[in-house]
Amino acid sequence: MPTAITSLTREEIAQWFRERGQPAYRAGQLLEWIYRRQASAWHEMSNLPAALRAELAAGFSLVSLKLVRCQGATDATRKFLWELPDRALIESVLIPANPALYGEASDRRTLCVSTQVGCAYGCRFCASGLNGWRRNLEPGEIVEQLLAVERWGRAERNRAEVESLPAGARVVDNLVIMGMGEPLANYDHLLKALAIINAPWGGGLGARKITISTSGLAPQIRRLADEPFQFRLAVSLHGATDEVRSQIMPVNRKYPLAELAAACEHYQRRQGRMITLEYILLAGLNDRLDQIKPLGRLARRLQAKVNLIPYNPVEGLPYARPSESACEAFLAALEKEGIVVTLRREKGGDIDAACGQLRLREERLRREAKHGVKEATSGACS
Repeated sequence: MPTAITSLTREEIAQWFRERGQPAYRAGQLLEWIYRRQASAWHEMSNLPAALRAELAAGFSLVSLKLVRCQGATDATRKFLWELPDRALIESVLIPANPALYGEASDRRTLCVSTQVGCAYGCRFCASGLNGWRRNLEPGEIVEQLLAVERWGRAERNRAEVESLPAGARVVDNLVIMGMGEPLANYDHLLKALAIINAPWGGGLGARKITISTSGLAPQIRRLADEPFQFRLAVSLHGATDEVRSQIMPVNRKYPLAELAAACEHYQRRQGRMITLEYILLAGLNDRLDQIKPLGRLARRLQAKVNLIPYNPVEGLPYARPSESACEAFLAALEKEGIVVTLRREKGGDIDAACGQLRLREERLRREAKHGVKEATSGACS
């Protein structure tokens, strides 16, 4: 497969032009087309010579994501299923902020992107790893999720979810690396992609608007702490004791809470930024009030915020969403402990919102189609 042009840094692109005797300004022209004008075809780049466009097209891909499905939720969340050149499937989710006062449209939109095809870490409640791990995404495949959603938003500006955007405004304000896969298991490709997304010549998204999530890879957290970027860190905790966490997250057996907490402390000291502890509430397992004290102690130790997320059930898995009253009780108990805590309200619950669900469904449909069962797929939001 040709290399995605979005996998290259500005210097790598400049070097490619230098090797062909092209003037230095060509790199800036190309980057303008990719990241500002968001061109989807080489022929659109009208200020590049035709022969040069042909050479670029022969060596690089400009768009490698194909939209297979786009699902729309009642809360304006949009879930995208992308097909990669090798026919592997990944997901991205565009999540609006809660509506502003007086019913105006949301003024912030967060995009959740994937970093791997599948996942090898086997969190028991998660759909991402149910069909195993296939491969890491290339840097450009991570970058292109942002560009593809921006292009989608430009095409959909007349629709309610983006109609409030002024001309030229970006569709995505914040980026969270919380989609399919374990981001820090694809460390080098992820950091290169985020450097491109963060760069003023690239995606132009501020580092403080980018959050990297991890299931708890302690060595990579320490490595991330020493990077020059100011990305935010979120830890998928989901259990406040080793006993509970190990039941649902096999990674805890390799990096138990003591080791994870020490790595997070190192990150906090080096970066000076608040860490978020993501905590999916699973009925009857980690939503018990005996988890409050240990969770509070850990949050205070790490000077961390806790984000409570009621579980989105996954077909075939035995976990359930707690009742609304149970979620509110857990929230109130943490607040009583003096912890900075939020409870995520419903987002995308009616569109297979849990990570990996849409991919699993599409893979099942493809298997059925091979046996004569057909169902149409569409790139339009439904």
